Amino acid sequence: MPFVVGVAFKPAGRVYSFDPAGLELRRGDTVVTETSRGEEIGHVKHEARDLTDDEVVLPLKRVLRVANPTDRAQVETNKERAEQALQLCKERVIARRLPMKLLRAEYAFDLSQVTIYFSAEGRVDFRDLVKDLASSLRTRIQLHQVGARDAAKLMGGIGPCGRALCCSTWLTNFEPVSMKMAKEQSLFLNPTKFSGVCGKLMCCLRYEYDHYRETKAQMPQLGAEVDTPDGRGRVLDHNVLKETVLVGLQDGFDREYRAGDVYRPLIRGCSVLAGGKCAGGCGETKSGEMPEPEAAGD
Repeated sequence: MPFVVGVAFKPAGRVYSFDPAGLELRRGDTVVTETSRGEEIGHVKHEARDLTDDEVVLPLKRVLRVANPTDRAQVETNKERAEQALQLCKERVIARRLPMKLLRAEYAFDLSQVTIYFSAEGRVDFRDLVKDLASSLRTRIQLHQVGARDAAKLMGGIGPCGRALCCSTWLTNFEPVSMKMAKEQSLFLNPTKFSGVCGKLMCCLRYEYDHYRETKAQMPQLGAEVDTPDGRGRVLDHNVLKETVLVGLQDGFDREYRAGDVYRPLIRGCSVLAGGKCAGGCGETKSGEMPEPEAAGD
């Protein structure tokens, strides 16, 4: 069973497993590790623990050391060089009139490679651009095209909620988001109203979707006839966050009730909690149908 430590190389990046190599590491420590691209510097996200062979990719790379002042100074130098490389790349993109938007440049910790991220509407032939950069920077050049969501993650920003973007602060993976999720949350079906700064449907629709779906399943449907503490009425609206329903009563007034206080009238006058069994114990189901009778014995 491998004994591993979790390290991430970006604030909201994926966490990779490494062999701690006997080092006592704590969450938040800055460490230098060996990777397939050479030495890289990252931060400990998970302290050393035992994992199964299925949970890690073997063989494990090692944590080389806890970052020292020289390593930290190297990181700052790399950032300055990355800005210079990005500026040079912008000049060459303009000169060659390439249809691409540059986002960020990053140097490997040991300066063996510089990666330049960009977005574009379609495929871009940047072979000549790479030659220009290689002759000036004299290191390995990698240009990486990213989609709209990854571009927002790289650049950061403020979302419609007024907070920093989820993708650039804590969200490590992008999951599919569909209009069905917006409809389930009773949002107006106008994508511009619930799109993020990337132009795609907001990621928060995805991780709120399960809560809305599960909570609505425990509520009576819109238009359903229900019994309330104030008499009978029909369900007009749901408030999933408060877990309440708005009921139009027969006396002409609309009142809000907790979902658990509303009952559906069934045959023979029985009532049943929305999503439950008959409160009177007769065995009737939520649909109002009686259970199948048991077969008589011989």
